[in-house]
Order: sequence, then C-alpha cells, then structure tokens
Amino acid sequence: MKLDKYDKLILDALQKDGRISNVQLAGLVSLSESACLRRVRALEESGMIDRYAALVSQPKVGLSGNVFVHIGLHREEQSELAAFEQAVRNIPEVMECYLMTGEFDYLLRVVVSDMADFERLHRDALTRLPGVARVNSSVAIRTVQKKTELPLH
Repeated sequence: MKLDKYDKLILDALQKDGRISNVQLAGLVSLSESACLRRVRALEESGMIDRYAALVSQPKVGLSGNVFVHIGLHREEQSELAAFEQAVRNIPEVMECYLMTGEFDYLLRVVVSDMADFERLHRDALTRLPGVARVNSSVAIRTVQKKTELPLH
C-alpha cells in the first residue's frame, strides 16, 4: 500500500492520539467523515496500523529502570537462534529484543523496579536462556528521549 498525504496525516494524528474520534480526525486531516473512516479501515486492514495501545508510565507502575542487555550465544545456528527467541518471548520484563550484527548476537531492553530486581532477572531468567554464552548489561541512568511516533515524511 502506497501512502499519500492524507494517509500520512491520519497516521501521524493516530500516533499522537489513538483515541481521537473519527469526527475529530476527519476535521484535522480535511476529509469527510466517511472518507476518513474508509482510509483508517484500509490502513488497519493493510497492516499499516499494527494495533492500538495505551502507553503506561513506567515509573508510575514501579518499573522505572531500563537495562540494555547484550547477549552472546555459543553458536549462531538456526535452531539455537530459534530456541533463544522463543524463550525470550516468555520473559515479561523483556520489552524489546533485536537480533544484531557485531560483537553480540542480541540486544534486549528490559524493565525492572531496581537493581535487586535486575539481579533476580539476570540470575533466574537471562542467564538461563538457551544457548547463552555471555551477558553484558548497561543500566540507563535516565531517559533523555523516548518516542512512539514514527517520522512519516
């Protein structure tokens, strides 16, 4: 699906406020309500809109710590990668997991309440993932910028 200017305006507005009403959205992007709704439905059906979600405040739910964890595996065989990826999906604190190039195989962002919580996670989950050879962690001191809106030029 190729995005035109109206699609980009709709996506930009929905990224800022996923609960905006169709009436407000149509007015914002200068389309009729029915045309706007058709476009939103098309964006949803094409998968361009993946889902709608509420962004919960990490500190307010007691998970103010962000730790970035580099994981190195013993071998980069497909079966080992698949086993690791399946297991990491079952750890609730892992918010993001990326297969990487370079010195380590994976980069994880995990959320924790404090360093004792991270120690528990490290001991009970991260080092027990299949195929793990090395774990290297960096604790974020503070979040400078965290975006949820993609730049749609």
